[in-house]
Amino acid sequence: MEAISPSIVDFGNLPIRNSDADAEGLKHNVDEIFQKVDKLEQRVSEVEQFYLKNTSKKQQSGSSKGGSSTVKDKERHIPSIRKQHQDASKREAAAAKRMQELMRQFGTILRQITQHKWAWPFMQPVDVKGLGLHDYYEVIDKPMDFSTIKNQMEAKDGTGYKNVREIFADVRLVFKNAMKYNDERSDVHVMAKTLLGKFEEKWLQFLPKVTEEEKRREEEEAEAQLDMQLAQEASHAKMARDLCNELYEVDMHLEELREMVVQKCSARHVSPFSSCWSDSCVRWSNN
Repeated sequence: MEAISPSIVDFGNLPIRNSDADAEGLKHNVDEIFQKVDKLEQRVSEVEQFYLKNTSKKQQSGSSKGGSSTVKDKERHIPSIRKQHQDASKREAAAAKRMQELMRQFGTILRQITQHKWAWPFMQPVDVKGLGLHDYYEVIDKPMDFSTIKNQMEAKDGTGYKNVREIFADVRLVFKNAMKYNDERSDVHVMAKTLLGKFEEKWLQFLPKVTEEEKRREEEEAEAQLDMQLAQEASHAKMARDLCNELYEVDMHLEELREMVVQKCSARHVSPFSSCWSDSCVRWSNN
């Protein structure tokens, strides 16, 4: 949520009219101030809602964090919200580049598996019609093969894999489908089971790199979220201070107008516009 920049109400530019002939103009000024007060109330409500929501979040997460974290948070340098959006784009681009490198390294494992002498049954989609496998789609929910995986790894239109774990899942699916559809004593089942074992062994050796990147990404996102929260708090704190100043100015200006109206109402001379001042007195006395 982006903070709204408060607009300072310049009450010094509002003319104060002192003559009886300007009574109607004074009433107009009062109405104008009331409109400004209504707008200030809306902004006050926005600040209140932010702090109520923020307090609720802190109470929910307070049980899992130590008290020292609050002190550390206050000592952090808080970038502007605009800069944080720019940093987020750079961070996402850097993370995507690192993940692409992991997928490139994973491609080496994939090539080793696909070059195995038993990999040929899994290189292309199953020829369901040609092999007369009429019940294949009843048994297999999501067909998968290595050519499909390769095409998706090389896709440039945004439909490709975003995470190396997605590739891992599809490679396992290739072998799991073969093992599910074919009898465990069949050659295809044995070939799939053997290659799956080799693949998972290589994956376990590769996995620490994946978990390290995932941990780094999680820490970066948590830090960015905290910076955004602190920036919003700072923005709303400034808004609250500005609102206090504006409300004080409104109060002072209204008091000046009130005294002026009282003086007009108590004057012995009744002007032709006395009905206007009477209306003003009634309005002020009701507030």
